[in-house]
Amino acid sequence: MRILVVDDEESIRELLVYNLEKAGYEVMTAVDGLTAQRLSQCEPDLILLDVMLPEMDGFEVCREIKSRQQTSKIPVIVAM
Repeated sequence: MRILVVDDEESIRELLVYNLEKAGYEVMTAVDGLTAQRLSQCEPDLILLDVMLPEMDGFEVCREIKSRQQTSKIPVIVAM
């Protein structure tokens, strides 16, 4: 299972990546919404998405990902 972790705070991102990889997941990371949109095209199995991101917030990122047919069915968990 491949998970995309999107968070601009390095310490949170590193903690999530460490724990997910330790549990056996393949993890990709993004620090902003534009990178998250690009990486979502790799069709991860799950996206963990922070709300407070630079340039565009997590809600905007989620709307854009869900609006594309290719990525619309990817589960997204939004963290506040």
